[in-house]
Amino acid sequence: MEAHAIIRLVNLTKKFEDHVVLDHINLTVRKNEFLTLLGPSGCGKTTTLRIIAGFERATEGEVFFGDEEISRVPPYLRPVNTVFQRHALFPHMNVFENVAFGLAVKKTPKKEIKERVGEMLALVNLAGFEEREVESLSGGQQQRVAIARALVNDPEVLLLDEPLSALDLKLRKDMQVELKRIQQRVGSTFIYVTHDQEEALTMSDTVVVMNGGVIQQIGRPEDIYNEPRNPFVADFIGESNIIPGRMVRDEVCEFAGREFACVDKNLGADVEADIVVRPEDIDIVAPESGMLRGIVTSVTFKGVHYEMIVRASDGYEWLVQSTAMTPEGTEVGMNIGPNEIHVMTR
Repeated sequence: MEAHAIIRLVNLTKKFEDHVVLDHINLTVRKNEFLTLLGPSGCGKTTTLRIIAGFERATEGEVFFGDEEISRVPPYLRPVNTVFQRHALFPHMNVFENVAFGLAVKKTPKKEIKERVGEMLALVNLAGFEEREVESLSGGQQQRVAIARALVNDPEVLLLDEPLSALDLKLRKDMQVELKRIQQRVGSTFIYVTHDQEEALTMSDTVVVMNGGVIQQIGRPEDIYNEPRNPFVADFIGESNIIPGRMVRDEVCEFAGREFACVDKNLGADVEADIVVRPEDIDIVAPESGMLRGIVTSVTFKGVHYEMIVRASDGYEWLVQSTAMTPEGTEVGMNIGPNEIHVMTR
């Protein structure tokens, strides 16, 4: 078994009648890791989480916790807890009683319950809220109570199924930072499900990009963003210009009617490829100084930058992001450096 692995999914397949939801998934989750399952609706990420939790059983394949195969172990005997999108708090109980519920069921001594609940509420910045009714709390506070309730039982793995999706934008961003801080403090393994690429890139040690029941790429957030393995990942993670081209030879590719220096090697010579260029990596220059030329056809203010569409002479519409605005109708040049070009052979 891989060092420090806490969960392994081996050839995991899930079918609902004739529909394949998961197609031979293989995944290793390491101890103390913040791992995010990322993908569009229907890609299989929540089903994967439910199989780990024990709420669903795989059609084929195995689930290992450490060295133990746990596919037939019921959910309540697995060393995991789950935080759902809907907080599922008990409305007739106050904050303290909600967080203490699992400990009370286990008949934990009252003194220990008080200490542990106090520690968890302090951890989620809700110290002093013990007597508050949960329905009087904001959405973000209720989510913190749900997290405290899950963590108070000291699970080795915490499963989180889109827990922030119902929150407003600012609160969601604040909670992203809080969740990462909590995970680092408690040292548990977090497995997080989201369709929000920003959440995945912000919080995760490892991102697992899924589509159509298949893992498309696994890697650190930086690697997923800068080195997408295929067009789906490039398009789903951030925004990209994806242009048909070819790998001419090591460190030289061709697209948009000309050759460009790049940093890719060992991909073969004269090989068809898709070229990925992020919009923030294109420099707008004077037309005569550009590697490419085009006309700005659209300008949108995005707060921290402008987003422009530049129609090149070959008809391709480039998405460009810049802190400087270039008016519509202006002819511009575009420069792209070798490090800003990513080649994906077909």
